[in-house]
Amino acid sequence: MGYIGAHGVAALQRYKYSGVDNSYLAKYVLQPFWSRFVNFFPLWMPPNMITLTGFIFLVTSAVIGYIYSPCLDTAPPRWVHFAHGLLLFLYQTFDAVDGKQARRTNSSSPLGELFDHGCDALACAFEAMAFGSTAMCGRDTFWFWVISAVPFFGATWEHYFTNTLILPVVNGPTEGLMLIYVGHFFTAIVGAEWWAQNFGNSMPFLSWVPFINAIPTNRAVLYLMIAFGVIPTVYFNVSNVYKVVQSRNGSILRALAMLYPFVVLLVGVLAWDYLSPAEIIRKYPHFVVLGTGLAFGFLVVGYNFICLFPFNSHIFFEFLI
Repeated sequence: MGYIGAHGVAALQRYKYSGVDNSYLAKYVLQPFWSRFVNFFPLWMPPNMITLTGFIFLVTSAVIGYIYSPCLDTAPPRWVHFAHGLLLFLYQTFDAVDGKQARRTNSSSPLGELFDHGCDALACAFEAMAFGSTAMCGRDTFWFWVISAVPFFGATWEHYFTNTLILPVVNGPTEGLMLIYVGHFFTAIVGAEWWAQNFGNSMPFLSWVPFINAIPTNRAVLYLMIAFGVIPTVYFNVSNVYKVVQSRNGSILRALAMLYPFVVLLVGVLAWDYLSPAEIIRKYPHFVVLGTGLAFGFLVVGYNFICLFPFNSHIFFEFLI
């Protein structure tokens, strides 16, 4: 029990999850579907088994992507894109119904929430690899992982102060995942080469937009996701934390300083890539994303429950080394 300690085990018993999803898509479309879908699972099936099964779907997707596109820069067969989309849809569905199964069977537990959140953190890496093979992202696959990990960690950081996981009207776990698996299905029709051509050719009606019209479509999508997805979400996180800190007469600088483990992880990996003569992110994108994703998952699981017990940063840095 070196990771959380005996005090952490005791604190887990007191933990109660609180979350709010303000997405209209989730409220009016997906939630009714999930409420019916959970009835397909027998009452004897543990919620954690549903969580694990959904996570295995994403692992399978990443493995398929590695088999057909080892460097994530070549086009796999079109059925692979369809498989990526289907497996991501199943992951989202299973991730949503595991909590419903827990309430249905009266088996909700803090440990189950810890397991679910840990799988979600690791899912950022596995889906980044799957999308990298679909969009032929190559070394940019790492940055697609970054733009999924930043909002994820921001939400975890915000949860520490608000005691509630707040998802805005448009959010990653709902609309974001839907856009991605729709993108997989779309690629199964048009082919992965669509992502490699200039954005102006892929989207002729947007060819008038300066700068992005002359860069590869996959990179243009990366920039657009940062501009319209990551930045607004991070602003939302910081704004909510700022309100809580101000109400408690605290320091926003001290709150921001709590992000240092994640910053150290990112800076460390980027420095490693810059100093490495082997061009590790270009030649081995799967392994860089997987290794960084595992370290991120280790960090998030501890950080997620930092309100219950102090996270052991020494263990985290030993893990990185």
